[in-house]
Amino acid sequence: MKVAFWQIGKTRPDYFAQAEQEYAGRLKRYLPFEIRVIPDIRKAGKLSPEALKEKEAQAVLKLLQEDDFLVLLDERGKAFSSMAFAKWMEARLSGSGRRLLFLVGGAYGFSETLRQRAHATISLSPLTFSHQLVRPVFLEQLYRAMSILHNEPYHNP
Repeated sequence: MKVAFWQIGKTRPDYFAQAEQEYAGRLKRYLPFEIRVIPDIRKAGKLSPEALKEKEAQAVLKLLQEDDFLVLLDERGKAFSSMAFAKWMEARLSGSGRRLLFLVGGAYGFSETLRQRAHATISLSPLTFSHQLVRPVFLEQLYRAMSILHNEPYHNP
């Protein structure tokens, strides 16, 4: 199964983008992996947060395939320990479907339209992080999960 990490807009500042690329490279040792940047919505500053979230949702929905397993990264989602997330990943990777997609939304989060389409919602913490910071943090956790599943020493419980 292919695993993809989708994000709304480019990552700024550059040191976050560099961390993303570092973990993306590491992940490719374990599975087919890609990062996809969904362009920012034009004239977003003129839209209400709800309208912006809906436009972002429509951009994502155009790219989704019917059998994609969509996972939203959101503070209201299910929280895991690193070990539990690794087990969750193992179950997802052995399941049906062509792609497992993790999505980080824009600054205002997700529309109800995307929440209804998603198969799961995961929280990295009860704390709120910027959507820019969540990107490398999640990729590190995904890499950690894969190293756990391959019995490699990266994770020290």
